[in-house]
Amino acid sequence: MLFKEAVPQYLHNLALEDGLNIPIKTRQLKQHITPYFGDFDLSALRKLDIEAFKRHLREKDFSPATVNRYLSTLSNFLNKSVEYGWLDRIPCKAPKYREDNIRSRYLLPAEIEALRKASANDTCPIIEPFIRIALGSAMRRMEILSIELANIHLAHQEIFIPKAKTGARTQPITKTLARYLAKYIPSQCKPEQRFLFPANSSTGHRMEIEKPFYRVVTKAGLDRYEVTRHTLRHTAITHLVQAGVDLPTVQRFSGHRSIQMVFRYSHQSKDHLHNALGKLDKRI
Repeated sequence: MLFKEAVPQYLHNLALEDGLNIPIKTRQLKQHITPYFGDFDLSALRKLDIEAFKRHLREKDFSPATVNRYLSTLSNFLNKSVEYGWLDRIPCKAPKYREDNIRSRYLLPAEIEALRKASANDTCPIIEPFIRIALGSAMRRMEILSIELANIHLAHQEIFIPKAKTGARTQPITKTLARYLAKYIPSQCKPEQRFLFPANSSTGHRMEIEKPFYRVVTKAGLDRYEVTRHTLRHTAITHLVQAGVDLPTVQRFSGHRSIQMVFRYSHQSKDHLHNALGKLDKRI
């Protein structure tokens, strides 16, 4: 079976299974994966072909983290091809880039302020609220873009997420974000509007934020290859940890499935570590 022949059935089956991140997978397959691998025989796919695809994306100025998201979709496609009986076995793995340095990057207070100012002055009307929501809730990109107005409960400082990565959850938000949304929604949203960020798309809401996000990152004087959309989530969680919040509470805020997932966010700044050691000095 050719790659391009299997893709429509793969997406159809995912929809029947109520699979995760179908809009993202559809976009990635349509824009870059299928155009590259379309005429490949599934069983003939080799590791060298995937390595060439990775170079192809990097030449398009994609960050290692973004390339890895495409590789995740490709891996899921190959795994499902075995499950659906199109392949006897997975022909090859899709090795990813290391993201240790990217994942550990978080914004310092001065960088957060620079990003906020740049977003407030940008031409994209939703980039400022997107960034504020990410920093005030640690929600993931698609969780933010698919927010429904009916699921925003400002009085309780909560946003309900029906299809989160780890299942439906109620997301706590900061008081500052609740106050911002209390002003933003009446001024920018229509009474009959369903989504916070509506768009003329198959889903009814905005699907892309990459271009304005990286434009704002650059205007703020930050490195667009270090600061990704996930950096905002990482920043919110990291600052909670550095403020001394216990990890079970951080887990409740971040929506991670297990406490072990939170530990990777618990790297400390030197100032925070020195303050902690100052407490040790006083004790001993």
